[in-house]
Amino acid sequence: MPGLPEVTVAATMVADPEIKYFDSGVCVANFTVAANDRKYDRDRGAWVDASATFLRCQIWRQEAENVVESLSKGDRVLVTGALKQRSWETEHGEKRSLMELAVTEIGASLKFATATVRKATRDTATGEPAAQPAGPPPF
Repeated sequence: MPGLPEVTVAATMVADPEIKYFDSGVCVANFTVAANDRKYDRDRGAWVDASATFLRCQIWRQEAENVVESLSKGDRVLVTGALKQRSWETEHGEKRSLMELAVTEIGASLKFATATVRKATRDTATGEPAAQPAGPPPF
């Protein structure tokens, strides 16, 4: 997406991603992440969280299915995409806008967790997940 700023955000998923399928078979997953700054408060002798910044995210097609199958509320993620502003007017005539991230890449953050990666395979005829062989996942 030429012209739009591309950003990478380290954040936490605030809810499970939601997926929607269209009649064409294409799907989209929507989710929200939150990031906040932490500062050390010398008077308290403890780390204090600043207010959170919430960012709505959208990812399409196979990647959307992978996100829904792999990530859930509370997971820390690294999200990269084009930052876009979406504006609309409410039924009462109020103008609203929000910043959205059109996600191009997403993955689990390994800062506080571990992950096991396995390649997603699909049955090309049905689009359904293919049966996984027993045993450890292939590399």
